Amino acid sequence: MKTLRILVYIIRNKYIIASVVFFTWLFVFDKSNLLSQIDLARKLHQLKDDKKYYMEQIRKDKIETNELLTNPENLEKFARERYLMKKDSEDIFLIVRQDSVQQKSK
Repeated sequence: MKTLRILVYIIRNKYIIASVVFFTWLFVFDKSNLLSQIDLARKLHQLKDDKKYYMEQIRKDKIETNELLTNPENLEKFARERYLMKKDSEDIFLIVRQDSVQQKSK
């Protein structure tokens, strides 16, 4: 009987009804509802991780660029290793391992 009175009081109280309607609207139907906020927070976290990764890559590339521009021996080594450049009097032999070829074909 006591719980019935409390229930009737809650149903008749306009402030409680307005609050329930407001929070229902806010969490479910609004454009910035709770699910959207969770999704946006997840995307923000992913973008921060991406930013950290790319900032680290930029730092590494700046160091490598500085080494290439300041030391001609490093520049020659870089060109020979990455782009298979050679001098006129040299021959280049590429040794390809069998297991690396199989991994690339898969």
